[in-house]
Formats: sequence, structure tokens, C-alpha cells
Amino acid sequence: MIALDTNVVVRILMDDDPEQGALARRLVERALDEGAALFVPLIVVCETVWVLETVYRVSRGSVAEAVSWLLTAEQLQIERQEEVARALTAYAGSRADLADILIRERARTHGAQAVATFDRSLDGLPGFVSPDAGTCDDDLSLREAPPPYRLRGRLAAARR
Repeated sequence: MIALDTNVVVRILMDDDPEQGALARRLVERALDEGAALFVPLIVVCETVWVLETVYRVSRGSVAEAVSWLLTAEQLQIERQEEVARALTAYAGSRADLADILIRERARTHGAQAVATFDRSLDGLPGFVSPDAGTCDDDLSLREAPPPYRLRGRLAAARR
């Protein structure tokens, strides 16, 4: 299997460099002809979205269409495809960056209830909380049971 870097994915989507675009398309066509898959790492998905939004000024809707195409292209194997699909749905209907939503989806997969962030653009979005523990919902806990902390060194001696 061959993995694709961001610049190859961008050439496929934007066709902005005729020579490189042709090479990238031939690689995809060869994979399709051979029944092979080209691997697209999760970070490449994030970088691709960033490049489309910031360098090419592609609209949010068009970015969502491009990522959707990546998800449905039979010759591409997207890392964490289910998480990317869930994140894409949330991205299309919010103001959050796809990378932030993917962070949330990865965190949820690993059992996290929420992502603590200082990013104010994520305020009020499900699955994001402020690092200020005083503002967290009462039903949000860091652990089911508090850990048994032990004081060591000078701090422990000072408390005695």
C-alpha cells in the first residue's frame, strides 16, 4: 500500500499544477485498476482542509464536498474514516475547524467526555469545555473516583 501526502491530495482535488496533477491522477487510476487502496492519514485530511481554506480560499461547503469525495472514493483508505465522517457532518453545520472536531471525535473514541480548550470559537459546541473547572457542568467529571494523591517532599513536610 502507498500512502498519500497532503500535496498529492491537493493536486488531485485542485488540479493546480498540470504535471503534478497528471501524476497524482495516474496513481489514483492505477490503484483503481489494480483494486488497490491508497492510504490517507488523518493528519493529511487535516492539512488538506487547512490548505484548501487558507491557501486556496475554498468555501466551507466546497471543502466539505472535497472531504466527502475523499471518504467515498473507493481507491482511498482514510485513516479513522468513521471519525472523519462524523467530524465532517459537524464541520458542515458549525463554525469549528475540522481539525478541532476531529480532536473531539478522537477523544470520544478513547472515552473522553469533552475536550478542554481555550479556543473561544468552540464555546457552546457539544464536546468542548473551558479548562476552567469552575465552569464545567456538574455531570462532567475528570474521573469516576478521585485519585489518592500523596504529598511528597517539602510540601508534605510543611503540612505536618
